[in-house]
Formats: sequence, structure tokens, C-alpha cells
Amino acid sequence: MRVLRGVVVVLLAAALAATSGALASAEPTPPPNPSNDDLQRSRTQVDQRARSVADLTRRLADLQAEADDLQIQVAEQHEAANQALDVLSGAQAEADAAAARADSARAQTEAAGKAIDAARTRLDDFVAGTYSRGLDLGPIGLLTTSTGPDDLVDRAQLTDALAQQQAAALDGLQRARVQKANADSTARQAQAEAEQRRQAAAGAKAAADQALAGAQQNAAAQAQRLSAVATEQQQVQAQLDAAENADAGLRAQRQRFQDWQRAQEQAEAAAQRKAQEEAAGRTAGRPPSPVRQQGSSAVQTVIDRAMAQLGVRYSWGGGNPRGPTVGIRDGGVADSFGDYRNVGFDCSGLMLYAFAGVGVNLPRYSGNQADFGEQVPRSQMQPGDMLSWARDGRTYHIALYIGNGKMIEAPYSGASVRISPVRYTGGLSPTVSRVL
Repeated sequence: MRVLRGVVVVLLAAALAATSGALASAEPTPPPNPSNDDLQRSRTQVDQRARSVADLTRRLADLQAEADDLQIQVAEQHEAANQALDVLSGAQAEADAAAARADSARAQTEAAGKAIDAARTRLDDFVAGTYSRGLDLGPIGLLTTSTGPDDLVDRAQLTDALAQQQAAALDGLQRARVQKANADSTARQAQAEAEQRRQAAAGAKAAADQALAGAQQNAAAQAQRLSAVATEQQQVQAQLDAAENADAGLRAQRQRFQDWQRAQEQAEAAAQRKAQEEAAGRTAGRPPSPVRQQGSSAVQTVIDRAMAQLGVRYSWGGGNPRGPTVGIRDGGVADSFGDYRNVGFDCSGLMLYAFAGVGVNLPRYSGNQADFGEQVPRSQMQPGDMLSWARDGRTYHIALYIGNGKMIEAPYSGASVRISPVRYTGGLSPTVSRVL
């Protein structure tokens, strides 16, 4: 019985050893690895949509300039219409005043004519009465009723004086009538001229209103074109963003596969070294440091490693050459966002991780990273260069330039690793740090 039990134990131990060996020899499932063709198609799609966005942006700028010019034309035409309205109002007032003066002059002329007619009637009556109403009023009456020669002369002179006075009054009225008639003629001529100016001003006002309406119509049509292109730009920008995210996802998959592959190779190399050291009776040593890479492939590796962290949360003090880490306390803003308990990157931690993939050991502080490598004028920056921002001589932020006017960064507490347009404000350094 004991012998049988011992055999069973030996068989079980052998089976367990065989199973353990099989499990140890089985490789873990690798992460997805997009092909080079997939990556190239993705990059081509990004480039095409980026060019479309650039074309639409230029077109939008041109349309905006045209819209601004049309708005200026509308303003000019509006002022012209206002000026024409002022001229028309003045001409209307002048025509109204001229018409009132003409009416007044006409009324005065008619009144003068009536006064003359009345005076002439009275004069005629006086003359007729003097010579035809009896002895007392005629020449014989003067002779028979006068008391003497002097009285006769006085009475004759009185009659002549009255007749001359009536004639003088009639003559004055006649002159007044002529003056009133002249004034009436002048007033009517002034009224006609004022009416002509009013009509001309009304025509100018109508033309100005028509020009204003045309300018407003052109501006409205331009606004519609501008809105349509802006909408198209937003749609293409959304497509570009989607393509960039998809491209970033593929490159992140490639990076994760390469990291996995590198880890497998390192593990296999470590196992081989350990086996050799054990066979030689020595203790296993530290693995060699990664070999520093150069060239465009190294730059792409750095960018891909950074892109693989898109969406990873910002964590003040977080990140090292191996990946995101828990942040640290700052006693202020970062603590309010819980960075000390979040796993992520700050700006310099993201740079550490990105460049570690090609064997570059950057210093931890962003200011030292900004001084690391060759200092190149910003106008000559290339993908893979580091951009830095400083205030009062102290660097406070650093990011990685990825081309096409964009950069990848871990911006600030509460945000995540993201792609942004290069910010030329806030103290951007005039030089970039070129490591590769």
C-alpha cells in the first residue's frame, strides 16, 4: 500500500512538473500590432484632411476679408443714404418755405390790386362829383358860393389839392402793385427752383436707398457663403480630429506592441543571463542600459510613445521613463485636483517617458530639459524638438513638437495629455531643445 501511494505521488509530481513546464513555455498573447500599411494609410488620411482644413481655413480667411469689405461698403452706403436724407429734408423745408413765400406774395399782389381798384373808383367818384353834382361842387358853384376872389382861388386850390392827393395815392398804390407783382414773380421762381432741388434730392435719396439695399443684400449673401464654408471647415476639422485620434490609436497600439516585444526580449535575455550565471555559479547582474537611438525613426518613436499616452490624466510630479506614476503633493492647486493620488504625467514626466524609449535619459526638471540638447532657433523647429515656456527667467512648462504647427503636452491639473496648436504666447522660448 505504501509502495502504491509512493508511485501515485511520483506520477502526480511528474504531471505537475510537465504542466508547469508547458505553461512556462507558452508565450503570453501579444497586443494588437497594426501593419505598416495600416499606419501609412492612417497617416495619409490625416495629411489629406489636414490639407483640406488648411485650404478651407485660407478660403475662410479670404471670405472673411471680403465680408469685412462688404460691411464697410454697407456702412458707406448707409452714410450716403443718411446724407441724402438730410439733403432731401433741407430741400423739402426750402420748397415748403418758398411755397409759403409765394403764397404770401400772391396774396399781397391781389390785395394791392384790390386797393388800387378801390382808390381808382373813389378818385373817379370824386372827379365826377366835383364837376357834375351841382353848383356847390362845380366851377359855377364855386363862383356863386364864394365870398370873393380869394375865396374862389382857395376853393379851386383845395379842389386841385384833393384831386392831386387822390392821384398821388393812386400812383403809390400802382407802384406797390408793381412791386408786389415783381415779388410774386420772384417768389414763384424761387418756389420752382426749390421744387426742382427737392425733386433732385428725392431722386438722390432713392438712388442712395437702392445702393444701400444692394450693399446689404451683397453682405447678407457673403455672410451665407461665409457661414457655409465655416460649417464645412468644422465638419472637415471634426473628420481631421477623428483621423488624428484613430491614427494616434494605431500608433499607440504599435507602441504597446513594441513595448511588449521589448519586454519579452528583455525577459528572455535576462532569463538567458540568469541561466548562464547559474551555470557558471555567479549572481545575476543588472541589465544593460538601453542603447541610444538616432535619426528619423528615433524621432518617430519618441512621438509615438508620447501619442500613446493621449487621454492619460495630468498628475503633478507624475511620470518616469517607464510610464505614468502617482503624483506628489504641491500644497495648492495640484492637491485640490487630487494629483497626489492620480496616476499620470506632468509636462516633464511625459518628456521623460517619450525620450526614454530611444535611450535618452532626460533630467526631471522642465528647466533642465529645456537646456538639454542643442538649442535651435524656434523658426527652425522640427518634429521631436522640445518647446518650453518661462516667466521671470524660470521655465514652467515643456511640450513636444510633432509637426504641422501642433504639439503634445501634459498641460495642467484637471486636464489630460492632449494635442494642441503651438501657443506662441505666455513666454514661449525663442529656441527649442533638439535632442535627436
